[in-house]
Amino acid sequence: MVRGFTVPRSPLGLAAIDPPPPWHYSGDVIGVEYWADPRSTAAFLPEGLVSDPESNGHAVIMFLDWQFTAQNEEYLDPARYQYREAFILIDACWGQTPVTFCPLIYVDNDAALARGWIQGFPKRLGSVFQTRAFAAPGPASPPIGPGGRFGASLSTHGVRLAEARVTLESKVDDPTSIFNRPTALLRYFPRLEKDKRNAPAVHELTLSMTENLRMADLWIGDAELSFFEARGEEMHRLGPLRVGSGFRYSIAYSVADTRLLADFIA
Repeated sequence: MVRGFTVPRSPLGLAAIDPPPPWHYSGDVIGVEYWADPRSTAAFLPEGLVSDPESNGHAVIMFLDWQFTAQNEEYLDPARYQYREAFILIDACWGQTPVTFCPLIYVDNDAALARGWIQGFPKRLGSVFQTRAFAAPGPASPPIGPGGRFGASLSTHGVRLAEARVTLESKVDDPTSIFNRPTALLRYFPRLEKDKRNAPAVHELTLSMTENLRMADLWIGDAELSFFEARGEEMHRLGPLRVGSGFRYSIAYSVADTRLLADFIA
């Protein structure tokens, strides 16, 4: 008998790439809000979602430095359970409900990759870096406050896809005044059988469910954002026409469930 929440399944279940949920995350975020071509954001939306007519191509890109654990102090194995991530969220609507949708996301850790596919995040491997802040002040650690400057970048397969710079100006006491939309995700797993390649085994629109969400030290300010065209990539299609505010904050939450919005196979 083999066991394990994910593959590879093994006699003890210890070889599984990820432990079973609930999953707990803590991290630091650097991000930029911006506006892309509304035709481009609409083209990335899956079945079941439509463009938000009021957002005019509004999107955000986030760079995150994560630490993960499940139920057995997995954070004590940082080589396996620390990772960095970058993703885009574009505004959309599910019926009359405003949501965001994640069309592109990159991580540097295989366990994070697997968890993302299970949830519906279309994760790929990438190289993500961001400026860190430390408790001991010094020239190499920017202040989390007015004038603090943070940079972030995303590359994959040796080519740069995006980079951002944020200069903090003011603190936001209520993070929900900025981050107030749930995220819709596409769970899509194709079949390999020759006559079933257009009939996926899983084709669902879901809603990301988080528990015990906490956001701390949210600061916003001026931002710079650049996307770069690269062979075999399409992120540049979601590049900024206009850049809004940049932000930096810390976040923690748990994942134990998902909400099915639509099953396109049933």
